[in-house]
Amino acid sequence: MESFALSLNASFPPSTLHSSFRATKTTKPNLTAAKPPRAAASDVGGEEVQSPQRVKKPLHEIIFKPLDNLISTFNNSHLPPYLDPEHVLSGSFSPTEELPPTPCQVVEGSLPPCLDGAYLQNGPNPQFTPHGPYHLVDGDGMIHTVKISSGEATFCSRFVKTNKYIAERDLGYPIYPNMFGAFTSKITASLLLTAARILTGQFNPFANGVGTANTSLALIAGELFALVETDIPYQITVTENGDVATVGRRDFDSPESFQIMTAHPKFDPETGETFSFRYFPIPPFLKLFRIDSDGKKHKSVPIYSMKNCSFVHDFAVTKRFAVFPDTQIAIKPIEILRGKSTMRVDLEKIPKLGVIPRYAADESEMHWIDAPGLNLLHTANSWEEEDGGGEIVIIASNMLSIEHVVEQIELVDLSMEKIWGTDPLLWRNHSRGCCAQNAAFRIDARYASRAPFNAASNNWIN
Repeated sequence: MESFALSLNASFPPSTLHSSFRATKTTKPNLTAAKPPRAAASDVGGEEVQSPQRVKKPLHEIIFKPLDNLISTFNNSHLPPYLDPEHVLSGSFSPTEELPPTPCQVVEGSLPPCLDGAYLQNGPNPQFTPHGPYHLVDGDGMIHTVKISSGEATFCSRFVKTNKYIAERDLGYPIYPNMFGAFTSKITASLLLTAARILTGQFNPFANGVGTANTSLALIAGELFALVETDIPYQITVTENGDVATVGRRDFDSPESFQIMTAHPKFDPETGETFSFRYFPIPPFLKLFRIDSDGKKHKSVPIYSMKNCSFVHDFAVTKRFAVFPDTQIAIKPIEILRGKSTMRVDLEKIPKLGVIPRYAADESEMHWIDAPGLNLLHTANSWEEEDGGGEIVIIASNMLSIEHVVEQIELVDLSMEKIWGTDPLLWRNHSRGCCAQNAAFRIDARYASRAPFNAASNNWIN
């Protein structure tokens, strides 16, 4: 197999580059809390990206901004390290600037002429120095891409031009809440200020969303999207010269109100459908839905049998079923009124797996099974065994030392697990649950041979 290495001839922080690239020189960007507004035109590849509404500086912003600075100054001096922007955004996680399409030099080997496509990766990267509390997964979405064509490679880094990004860019400073930081903090003043901004029309999360599109990338109905679980997807495209352009926020012609969805939808290569869900801190806490091959969203199936809201970051889909984790990470907005974090770990709770037919019209066939010790984070693959009674098999990462996941995430280990169970259609007559077995980070070759219903943060597209 032919191998190659590339060198990027640009000023760029090496921490943001994939290990197969080498930067010839580096500079550290200097992000400040305020920058002069820039025009909306020529943001991406020379194309104009329009704001949902042009943001002007009204009288109430003259009040909000100094108040925000005052709250942040006080809050930052009392923040724990995992929510302190100065601590979180250091080292390899330091913010970086955009980089226009830049040729890469082949320094070792050669690029096969038949290799034609683009590798993309997105992640959080704040446009401005954020006001605390700020969590590792907050920050505006930035996409890094390597486009390879005709034996040449081009590297590019662009922000996803979300409504949040454009509104804050036009103002010159951040006004949107850091969503995950807000959920995991005990600070109410910042949340009250956010509520005041919404009530006075500073921004409208219901019409324009609050998402950063910083978590994953997925192909849905043949189009490429950047996703985060606090908003609906933003369609993006890679141009001929290797630039990344934001097309816009997409609701897939939903027949109902559609504000958020998971960042990890599952694409079925046989039907062209995409299966997805959303979780929310008020009932129904969970909804399942699908987007057909024409890009049309179908009506959601509310899951009322999930009794409390928990952190449901990912799920699994097979030919017949969708499987949801009900983890020990609980979300209770009422805790804000008590000055406590809305997200916490409930060690008394027994985790569960919920299984439902993926084409279910309602939740009548939803089955919940106790799964002690299983706090599923990401699924790598899932399928149904053709022999053995239709057994469901899931390969997924399990969060160990779950008690540290909110405040000391660096202490949380992930274990790759194999989870399996009998056909849930038989559970009415057989009280068989599911089992979890530690796969010791070894994935059997047969797992890789099956086409996964999965979307990941890193994508190669042709």
